[in-house]
Amino acid sequence: MSDLPEITEVRAAHVIDEAALATYMQSHVDGFSGDLDVRQFEGGQSNPTYQLTTPDKKYVLRKQPPGELLPSAHQVNREYRVMEALSDSNVPVPKMYALCEDTEILGTKFYIMEMVEGRVFTEALLPSLNKDERWAIYMDLARVLAALHSVDAQAVGLETFGRPGNYYARQVSRWTKQYLASKTIEIPEMDKLIAWLPEHCPETDAGTIVHGDYRLGNVIIHPTEPKIVAVLDWELSTLGHPLADLGYLCMDYHTDAYNGEGLDQEDISAFGIPTESEFIKAYCDAAELEGIENWKYYLIYNLFRSAGIIQGVYKRGLDGNASSEKALEYKDYCQMRAQIAWRLVESL
Repeated sequence: MSDLPEITEVRAAHVIDEAALATYMQSHVDGFSGDLDVRQFEGGQSNPTYQLTTPDKKYVLRKQPPGELLPSAHQVNREYRVMEALSDSNVPVPKMYALCEDTEILGTKFYIMEMVEGRVFTEALLPSLNKDERWAIYMDLARVLAALHSVDAQAVGLETFGRPGNYYARQVSRWTKQYLASKTIEIPEMDKLIAWLPEHCPETDAGTIVHGDYRLGNVIIHPTEPKIVAVLDWELSTLGHPLADLGYLCMDYHTDAYNGEGLDQEDISAFGIPTESEFIKAYCDAAELEGIENWKYYLIYNLFRSAGIIQGVYKRGLDGNASSEKALEYKDYCQMRAQIAWRLVESL
């Protein structure tokens, strides 16, 4: 399997007006010139993503999907804003070129950014790498996440990027609504979690920039070195609590990952991958934290949240407007993650 991003012909449901796009880029993207070749990246279950190639340069276009959109979903304008704000930080992000909120151009909102060359690994066990490379990449995942959480939101102009206070209560409410809007079958464990989570929210103030979907498959690794050169897919970013991101990343230690096996192996160290406690320590060291209380809550919350997200992906697949043909493969994932989350509740 290649570690390069998979690029296909533009799928029928996501064909765009290439002439209108070229005209827009001529006026809004500095240095743009020449004929435009448009292809589509595989994956990216929420927002369709395209490779734009000219004789001199490659760009990436990311847009909202066609069809009816769930409230507060597919916020490409938020992605653009946060990456532009982080451009001078220690968090590696692509250069932003243009944000278009005029839906007359391509039918939905979109933005254009530079294409960062590198490798994308979707399998948590990194089977194509050696032990030292696996360890280095996971350590860099911890380092970059801590770097993100150390960014002063006000200093980079993101002080209004999220509402203050009650972060987990608001997030649980949001993902409950999203799940119910895309529900297809009865899942008793989801109903139990919807009742349990609000009653056990940690008291925290929202103020840290959080990614919301920080995982191995959403970073670009240097073409030859085991280090992160770009963090992508910021659609769910907001001001929130940093342990929400860490708990999300550590879900793989308790369940299958989005693509293939997770890190819930009997001896994960045999792969050269840090254990959950080693990874948490690496993050805490980089973030200058002494430790974490109530760790299981952050796992339970994230399993619930990801179950809701995956249910939305599957529902868009049923409706025929998903960003990838793989959407229907997620049929059972919502239920599986809800069941794992409820077992963690019962273990408390």
